[in-house]
Amino acid sequence: MDKRPDNRSDIRDFLASRRARITPEQAGLPSSGRRRVPGLRREEVAVLAGVSTEWYTRLEKGHINGVSEDVLDAVARALHLDDDERTYLFDLARAAQPAGRAPRRRKAVDLPPRVQWLLDSMTLSAAFVTNGRLDIVATNALARAVLSPMFHSDTADEQGRPNCARYYFLDPGARHFVADWDQAVTITTALLRAEAGRYPNDRALRELIGELSTLSTEFRTLWAAHDVRIHHGGVKSFHHPDAGPLELTYQPLDLPLSTREAHSLTIYTAEPCTPDEDRLKLLASLAATPNGPRARLSPSAADPRDRATDTGDAPE
Repeated sequence: MDKRPDNRSDIRDFLASRRARITPEQAGLPSSGRRRVPGLRREEVAVLAGVSTEWYTRLEKGHINGVSEDVLDAVARALHLDDDERTYLFDLARAAQPAGRAPRRRKAVDLPPRVQWLLDSMTLSAAFVTNGRLDIVATNALARAVLSPMFHSDTADEQGRPNCARYYFLDPGARHFVADWDQAVTITTALLRAEAGRYPNDRALRELIGELSTLSTEFRTLWAAHDVRIHHGGVKSFHHPDAGPLELTYQPLDLPLSTREAHSLTIYTAEPCTPDEDRLKLLASLAATPNGPRARLSPSAADPRDRATDTGDAPE
């Protein structure tokens, strides 16, 4: 029985949005007269990709099953997709393939102890692990201090585990805590869009997207843009309740722990010999004291022996 997800609307909207952003001049095509659509016409994309207009029209309607990688590559080039967008297109095509059996329910994923040992060994960097849904599933003490507003937020789950997207969009305090809130929510939405392409059957992810779409106008607007982000990093500024203004560089790293779940290790550091490094050291000191930010967390969130569990519906 064919158990592939019906992701035709995602395929259609993604390809149409990418086509709309490219001008004929950018594509190396002559521009003539008045155009009824923004960006390229379907027949122009077809010419650039070396396929028939009928074939590309069918593809843009979401009929991606059975399309070869060479053709997808040609379409990606014609639409000037970056590496993340190309990966997303291939993920959508892969998800549309007929499944030999119904997707299995995701089993709980326990992070091995070595991951927590690694996090705890980083005493001057805030380090934490997220899954593809952006749940924070493991942290070191300094990360809990730096991100204390997220752990104290009403958007954290009953185990005290924050979700970055839920916090950014649904906690009013996030706009003050994260100085670059607009950029943060744009990247967050793009990360969730990429995850939805990889795991379209993830029930927990679908529920999160549904919740955010229902409760946040900003999320609905960003989600409709179909922007995708897989690799990212840079600088993030905070208005920290204990340390004041804090500017940190961050870099997520892929953490291959399970074939059923994507995990990422994110590390926040401060530029050496700056006031930000001094403030980060202050938070490290507070995190190590009995009455510091770490002690104010719920026991389940503060205990380094915690294991993260992730559930949902996704193929292995």
